[in-house]
Amino acid sequence: MSRLDELPVDGVQAGAALVVLALLFLASPLFVRPPNVSLIFLEVGVLLLVYALILVGLNLQFGHTGLVNFGPVAFFAVGGYVAAIATARDPFNAIGLGLSWPVGLVAGVAAAVALGAIIGASTLRLRDDFLAIVTLAVAEIVHGLVLTLRDVTGGSSGLGNVPRPIANMSGGGGTAELFATVVLLGAIALLAYGLVHRLTTAPYGRVLRAIRADEQVTETLGKRVFRYKLVVFIYGAALAGFAGVLYVYHQGAAAPGFFTINVTVLVWVGMLIGGAGNDRGVLGGLVIVLGFQALTRFLNDVIPFITQDQFASIRLMLVGLLLMLIIKYRPEGIWGDADKLGVES
Repeated sequence: MSRLDELPVDGVQAGAALVVLALLFLASPLFVRPPNVSLIFLEVGVLLLVYALILVGLNLQFGHTGLVNFGPVAFFAVGGYVAAIATARDPFNAIGLGLSWPVGLVAGVAAAVALGAIIGASTLRLRDDFLAIVTLAVAEIVHGLVLTLRDVTGGSSGLGNVPRPIANMSGGGGTAELFATVVLLGAIALLAYGLVHRLTTAPYGRVLRAIRADEQVTETLGKRVFRYKLVVFIYGAALAGFAGVLYVYHQGAAAPGFFTINVTVLVWVGMLIGGAGNDRGVLGGLVIVLGFQALTRFLNDVIPFITQDQFASIRLMLVGLLLMLIIKYRPEGIWGDADKLGVES
């Protein structure tokens, strides 16, 4: 067993406590504005924690249950856009209902859950490759609808004037808002991780791993495999939708550029590098991937003959190369368990 799994941390209790402390800290006069030099690290931290929420659900689906979901960005986008439409006030060339942000939060997560229930109910009785194809197709359909329904979503221009509750609590934008976002998102991500980790280490988690190993045998033991798979798929969709809502509230807008296929690529690569099925290992893999992205983002300044778009593609290719090396020499991932995943080391 990986040493990461031996660390005695109860994520549920720690996450719940940190959420309360974060809210108290932001509302108190003790809140301080960090130096501007920390801006880049805080930006990466926000993205890391938002993607971590998606990854926790994706690892529950694939790492523990064997559900191949190639479209987590679809639920990420649906949650974000529904929350934006529900709460935006007088957006340019788009629909904004101007409701309060808690209503938008519930609406965004509910929309992601509904989409997950529809996809799960229609595909989870089929082979895993059908689920992979359908989820990938749904992600592209959602992205296409966002660009096509310009009168609703704002099209390529996006949808602005979305409330920013964390910025309001921290007294404005800049490093203060970013630091506040990192504090609160970190607490929420730890809480989500704790809930999933507690679930997967309980008898329920053993059933999920049995389904991943051989669902027909699990069915013969009296377990309702389809119900387990559907609940897990919906739970992952809810986490991705929740992440979308939080990201839109952080940005104060929803735009197609927030919800591209790169989101799916990065969370999948992070999971496979860290070790699918290892709740802490996959988060370590995501840190490696986003850390690499952050360290190389300024190299374009010293390579002037390559355009910014070309350099972005090169960085993504290097991430793919890293994944190829991991799959070849350690297919279970850095912290993964080969026996649990059924791969040969």
